[in-house]
Amino acid sequence: MNLKLLLFALCIVTFNKNLTKAGDNDPLRYTLSGYIKDAENGEVLIGATVYVQELKSGVSSNAYGFYSLRLPAGQYTVTYSYIGYEAQTKKIELNSDFTSTIEMALEQKNIGEVVIKGERVDANVKKPEMSVAKLDMITIKKIPALMGEVDLIKVIQMLPGVLPTSEGTSGFSVRGGGNDQNLVILDEATVYNASHLMGFFSVFNNDAIRDVKLYKGDMPANFGGRLSSVLDVRMKEGNNKRITATGGIGLISSRLTVEGPIGSEKTSFLISARRSYADLFFALSTDSGLRKSKMYFYDLNLKVNHQLNENNRFYLSAYLGRDKFGQEGLSDFGFGNQTVTLRWNHLFSKQLFSNFTAIRAKYDYGLSADQASFKYKWTSGLLDYTVKLDFNYFPSPDNEIKFGVSSTYHDIKPCDAWMESEGSKITVPFSKNYELEYAIYISNQQKIGDDLTLKYGLRYTIFQNMGKATIYKFNTDYSVSDTLSYSSGKIFHTYHGFEPRFGLNYVVNDKSSVKASYSRTIQYMQLASNSNGGMPLDVWFPASPNVKPQKADQFSIGYFRNFMDNNIETSVEAFYKKMYNVVDFKDHAELLMNPRIEGEIRTGKAEAYGVEFLVRKNEGKFSGWVSYTLSKATRTIKEINDGKTYNSPYDKPHTVNVILNYQLSERSQFSAAWIYATGSPMTAPVGSFEYGNTINKIYAERNGYRMRDYHRLDLSYTLTGKVKPGRFWQGEWNFSMYNVYGRHNDWIINFEQDEKNPSKVVATRYYLPFVFFPSVTYNFKF
Repeated sequence: MNLKLLLFALCIVTFNKNLTKAGDNDPLRYTLSGYIKDAENGEVLIGATVYVQELKSGVSSNAYGFYSLRLPAGQYTVTYSYIGYEAQTKKIELNSDFTSTIEMALEQKNIGEVVIKGERVDANVKKPEMSVAKLDMITIKKIPALMGEVDLIKVIQMLPGVLPTSEGTSGFSVRGGGNDQNLVILDEATVYNASHLMGFFSVFNNDAIRDVKLYKGDMPANFGGRLSSVLDVRMKEGNNKRITATGGIGLISSRLTVEGPIGSEKTSFLISARRSYADLFFALSTDSGLRKSKMYFYDLNLKVNHQLNENNRFYLSAYLGRDKFGQEGLSDFGFGNQTVTLRWNHLFSKQLFSNFTAIRAKYDYGLSADQASFKYKWTSGLLDYTVKLDFNYFPSPDNEIKFGVSSTYHDIKPCDAWMESEGSKITVPFSKNYELEYAIYISNQQKIGDDLTLKYGLRYTIFQNMGKATIYKFNTDYSVSDTLSYSSGKIFHTYHGFEPRFGLNYVVNDKSSVKASYSRTIQYMQLASNSNGGMPLDVWFPASPNVKPQKADQFSIGYFRNFMDNNIETSVEAFYKKMYNVVDFKDHAELLMNPRIEGEIRTGKAEAYGVEFLVRKNEGKFSGWVSYTLSKATRTIKEINDGKTYNSPYDKPHTVNVILNYQLSERSQFSAAWIYATGSPMTAPVGSFEYGNTINKIYAERNGYRMRDYHRLDLSYTLTGKVKPGRFWQGEWNFSMYNVYGRHNDWIINFEQDEKNPSKVVATRYYLPFVFFPSVTYNFKF
C-alpha cells in the first residue's frame, strides 16, 4: 500500500512538472514568484497578499511564505501587503520568469492602532473560506489570563461555536463535537493532550508561536482524521538578523525564548523554555504532607532552519513537555508530549512548490503508588510515525491546486499495569494496538469571474489494524463470545472512505459576501473518557472490527459584511452537522484498566446545528469582539436512554463572549473578557433504593439535567516601559484578575448519600480551589 501511494504521488508530480515545462515554453506567459518575509527578523509571513493591479487579481502566500503567479508577458504594478506592515508596490517588467522576495517592515504608527489579526483588512469578505479563525500573538496576548499565563487555547474557547469542555481546562468543543474530535497540531505533529497543570495551562508557549488557525467547518482536503476542527499551530522560525530574547516572570511560571542567526542569515534557531513553580510555595506550608508534594510542568520548544539555496529549505522543530504531580515516597504521576518534525521545502519549478515532512509524535503518562500495604504502577502511551508529501501548484492567478499523500504508523499502549497488596501481585493483561493510516488528497481553488470563487477537493483515507493483536468478539449482550489472535505484522481489518470537500464565496460588493461549504470527515481514533474536560488518564483507542470509524457531514452558509472602511466586521453563519457511529459509553462503564473496553462502547448518531453571530472591531483605541452562538447538540443511541434522543455532553444552547481592549495611552492598555454559557448537561439521580446493605441510586434520563449557567469576568491592565531610541531592554508589567466578581461556577457535582439520612441522595458542588485569582507578570524583550 505504501508503494502504491508513492507511485501515485510520483505520477502527479511528473504530470504537473510536465505541465510546468510546457508552460515555460510558451513565450507569452511567465512566472512571478518568491517569498514574503518580515524585514526585522526574517520570519516568513503566512497569508500575505500579492495583488496585480492591472488584472485586479492576486494570490496569498502559503504556510511557508511562498507565492507564485503565472502571468502573460508585460508590465505590471504589484502590491505586497500584510496587516500591520507597510505595503510595498513594485513595477515589474515580466519578460521571463522572475523571482521577487519581499521583506516588509512594520508600520510606524500608534500602538493603539495595532490590528487584531494578521490578514488583509477585507479578508473575511474576499477570502474563499468560512468557519475559519486566524489569530496572531498580538491578539492573544491582550486577553486577560488565568494565573498570569496568556494561553492561545483559552482565547480559542472565546470564539463563536467553540466552548470549553470544563472550567479551567484546555479541552474544547467545536459545534457540538467532543474534545477528541479536534485535531491539534504543532508544526504538523499531532498533540494528543494539549494541557499543562490539569488544563489550567496549554502546551503552547506564546513566545515560540508564530501563527494560529482554527478550522471549524470549512476544512481543507489536506487535513483529516477528526470530525469537528483542526487547530493548526506553527512555531516561529527564529530571527535570522540578530540575537534577541523575550520572556516573562510570573507568580506561577516563567519563560525565556532566545532566537538568532547561526553564522549567516541562511540559518537561524529558536529555543524557548518554560517552567511553573507553584510547588515551591509548598515548603512554606505547616502541613507536612503538602511540604513533600510536587506539582509543576516544564516545556521546551526548539527550531532550526536552513536555506540551502533558492529552491531548497530545511526545517527541524521539536517540542518536549512534562507535568509532574505527587508526594515524595508515596505517589507519582506524570504525563507529557514529545514531537519532532523534519521538513524539506523544494521548488520543482516556479509554479510547483513541495514540502516533504517526517514526524514523530509521542504522548505518554504514568501513575504509581508505594505505600505500606498497597503498591501499583500504571503506564500508557501512544506513538506515531508519519511521512507526508504535499504540493502547491499555481497554474494561473485564478487557480491554486493542492495535492499530496501521507502515511502514519500508530503504536498504542492502552495500559500496562500491576497491583500488589499483602504480598500478592496482580497484572492487568493488555495487548498493544498497531495501526496504519494512509491518505491521499487533491483540491483546487478556482476563481470564476470577479465575484465567484470555488473550492473543491477530495480526500481518500485507508485505516488498517495490524498484529500482533488480541481481538474479542462480542455477543448481542456484549459478553465475550470468542477471542482471536493475530501474528505480528498481519493486517487483519481495513476501513476506507472518500471525504469530499466543497466551498464557494460570492462577493456581493466590496463590503459583503455570501459563503457556503460542505465537508465530509472520517475519524479513526477516539478517546475513552469519564469526563468532559479531557484528563491525562483518558485512553485513546482505534477503530477496529468492533468499532466503526466515526463520520460527519457538515453544511454551513454565512453572510459577511464590513463597515467603516473594513474596521468593523460582522458575520452570521448557520451550520448543520450530522455524525454517524458516534461513540458513547454505557451506564457505569469501566473505562480504566479494562482490556475489553470495546464491550463498554455504544454507537449511534448525533446532530448539531446552530447560528453564530460575530461583531469585531479591528483598529483604533477601542477594539475587540462580541459573539453569540445559538445551538443544539443531541445524540441518539439505541442502547442508551432507552433509545430516545438525549442532549450531547457538549450541548450549551446559549453562549456569549465579549472581548474588549482599550488603549488608555501609548504605554497602557486595559482589557476585559466576559463569558456566559448555558450550564453543561448532566445525568442526575432522582431517587434511591436499598438492596442488601447497599444504597443504590436511580438515575433519570441521560443528560436530562444541567449544571448552573456559567459566567465570569476577567480583567487585565498592561503598562509598557518608556520607549527610548537605542534602548537595549524593553519591559512591561501585566496585572490580571480571573473571575473578578467571584462567581462559583460548577466544576464537578457529586451525588452522595446524606450523612443524616442514608436513604437520601444529596448533590455536592465542587469549585476550582480559588474563587478569583489575581496575578502579576513582568514581560521583557532584548
